[in-house]
Amino acid sequence: MTENANLSAADSSWKLLYRIAGAAALLMAVFIPIQIIIFILWPPPETTIGWFELFKTNPFVGLLDLDLLLVIDQVLVGIMMVALYILLKKTNPSLMTIALLLAVLGIAAYFASTAAFEMLALSHKFNAARTLIEKSMYESAGQAVMAGWQGTAFNFGYVMEGTGLLLTAVVMLKSSVFNKFTAWVGIVLGVMSLLPPTAGSVGMIFALGSLIPLEIWDILVARRLFQLGRE
Repeated sequence: MTENANLSAADSSWKLLYRIAGAAALLMAVFIPIQIIIFILWPPPETTIGWFELFKTNPFVGLLDLDLLLVIDQVLVGIMMVALYILLKKTNPSLMTIALLLAVLGIAAYFASTAAFEMLALSHKFNAARTLIEKSMYESAGQAVMAGWQGTAFNFGYVMEGTGLLLTAVVMLKSSVFNKFTAWVGIVLGVMSLLPPTAGSVGMIFALGSLIPLEIWDILVARRLFQLGRE
């Protein structure tokens, strides 16, 4: 079946979802260079006190440094994965169901690990504290929050989402809805997303390197979803 035939055969009841998911994928592609620029201009502090000082001087940058855009990304990933499930479930319903489940679990785990607004609240309390004992208490609380930021929930969510993306890309390869190039870019992305950035220098290399196929894949998927959502 040709690409145009697939477009014509797309269920009209899902066209709005395809357009929204296309916009979500495109917005994710826009967020990637923004996040890189933020990290270059305002590198994340290395200490809890450094975070408190950053939130005091520039709370918005503090939230961005603590992955606020990635938190928004999780919602966008969820929308995109639902659309991909609808499109690819006929090709392989078993793998797509597992892929969607893993993506949902990964998103939930990532939300559980986020520390942005917790650190913002603690910074307010730390800066308002009048005694060293109070400041020490809030510093300890901040250290606990930061320890959980990239702990078990983060790593679990990272690997689950990576596995879900990989399974989706494998199904893409056997489907005529997306072209082979999009599928192979997704496979590369999925493989590179199986190792979290917390796994030493190799994990960080994989995480940074995955930004390239992620940017390409988001744009390709967005383009195709917009085509499918067009009347």
